[in-house]
Amino acid sequence: MKKITILFVAVVLLFSFASISFATEATKAEHMVTQKPKVKQITGDIITLDLKAGTLTVKNKKQEVSLSTDNKTVIKLDKERKTLADLKSGDSVMAKYTQVDGQNIAKSIAIKTAPSEAMK
Repeated sequence: MKKITILFVAVVLLFSFASISFATEATKAEHMVTQKPKVKQITGDIITLDLKAGTLTVKNKKQEVSLSTDNKTVIKLDKERKTLADLKSGDSVMAKYTQVDGQNIAKSIAIKTAPSEAMK
């Protein structure tokens, strides 16, 4: 009888540790899925713009970043909303973007006005 009791306790403990292990792995997997991508920022000039593909490349002294736009991308000049068609090569912009599946997706693009235009 003593052997059966010990065997029963051992089996119960084995299953309880196994369930704790699976619960920990599931929590880790959920945490990995819910992490938001880090928002990055670049300020520079537009050097290429493809309206059909919805892409642009922004370059500054340190780096060059290719960005894709989607229907959630917000483009603004001061406080006025603009579209991708309002942008042109040579415009100075500040873009915030995230990297999703190896692609840089623009979240917002702010068109910077030249100092002489702002004074007019």
